[in-house]
Amino acid sequence: MVHIEVDHVGHRYGQGPLSRQVLDDINADLVEQRIGVVGHNGSGKSTFVRMLNALLIPSQGRIRVNGLDTAASAAKVRKLAGFLFTDPDTQIIMPTVAEDVAFGLRKSGLSKPEISARVDELLAHFGLSGHRDHPAHLLSGGQKQLLALASVLITSPQLIIMDEPTTLLDLRNAKMIGRVIRELPQTVVLATHHLYLLEDFDRVLVFDSGHLVADAAPAEALAHYRKLMDA
Repeated sequence: MVHIEVDHVGHRYGQGPLSRQVLDDINADLVEQRIGVVGHNGSGKSTFVRMLNALLIPSQGRIRVNGLDTAASAAKVRKLAGFLFTDPDTQIIMPTVAEDVAFGLRKSGLSKPEISARVDELLAHFGLSGHRDHPAHLLSGGQKQLLALASVLITSPQLIIMDEPTTLLDLRNAKMIGRVIRELPQTVVLATHHLYLLEDFDRVLVFDSGHLVADAAPAEALAHYRKLMDA
């Protein structure tokens, strides 16, 4: 299980009078396998999850993932933690489906047959075998998100961080991605507006105006969030 330590973390965008504090004194000790993150737009939740694999470095405080400081050991943290963005088109970089999944293993030292076998295994797992040599950008929205996830999983990360991966999907595909997330053996941190995805999670963090305002089991945390939204 992955251990995430968040110690008095704050973050500010910009400098001088136009700078903006987006996170303020966040503390959390995370050891659960399924952790949800919710908050309204501008609450700081996306900034928070992007810090967990060193896409962003805190302006104040520190984050450690399995003891690795995200500022001092960013490259090692990124090997440990994969990231899934809202829009899969931002992650699809190779022409075909198989090439895109294989891209993450380009420096692995594995032979071409070994890489091909691992790619085929993942494509089969996500129901994409029939699209192996198809243009990646012509897949449906749900298929693209599965491809993006396969491209993350090919490197065998211990932690998968997802920033609103279902926002651009219709309900059917969003539920399908939700089922895939529940089956993942890795530790998952999921930021989402689709609250039903978090009902069986272990823990949910609620952000509001840059502050962590609730940290509890899903029922309690989501009830707190709904009250915030009603207010």
